[in-house]
Amino acid sequence: MTEETPGFDEQQPQQAAQPQQPDVPSGATPEDAEPKAAPSAEEGAARAGDAAAAAQTAGLTAQLDQVRTALGERTMDLQRLQAEYQNYRRRVERDRIAVKEIAIANLLTELLPVLDDIGRAREHGELLGGFKSVAESLETVAAKMGLQQFGKEGEPFDPTIHEALMHSYAPDVTETTCVAILQPGYRFGERTIRPARVAVAEPQPGAQTVKADEADTATTAADDKENGGPEEG
Repeated sequence: MTEETPGFDEQQPQQAAQPQQPDVPSGATPEDAEPKAAPSAEEGAARAGDAAAAAQTAGLTAQLDQVRTALGERTMDLQRLQAEYQNYRRRVERDRIAVKEIAIANLLTELLPVLDDIGRAREHGELLGGFKSVAESLETVAAKMGLQQFGKEGEPFDPTIHEALMHSYAPDVTETTCVAILQPGYRFGERTIRPARVAVAEPQPGAQTVKADEADTATTAADDKENGGPEEG
């Protein structure tokens, strides 16, 4: 019988049980030889969440820009509407005032013949008693409504506010002058309701030439007096 070598069978299982070490390149550490672990599920979820948040932020930014643009357009529309409304209010107010002035002017125009009768009665001394009180009240009301009387004797003739019904010449005027007020004129604000009807007088033909000759003669005499009299030839 063959003698068994003690310890041979025991060494074989020990060698077979040892794990096989991976080949490590020369100059590399054992850590380099270890395989890198794959990213975990939590890291992948975090990266996906960051990408989704970035995409959502970009979408919200675009929506915010659209809202700002729409807000600017609506603001401009509102400002335009406000300007149009203010212009409309001013136009309506201006038209209302114009209509009111026209109505008052028409009413005062209808009262002018009555005021003329009151004026003639006052000139003839017939404005007495109760008639005087009523006439003065009417004149006061017309004045409160803005009626103004104009036209005085001696003022220069102005064709824009005077209507000449009579014409004459006078030696004591130097320009066309109102010498008599036949009917006073009336105005309401800047509106002339009726021009003053007047008699006018103009300088006599040749009167200015005579006055000019007299002025030249007086000037020559004064110069001669200052020079010691006229020169004798």
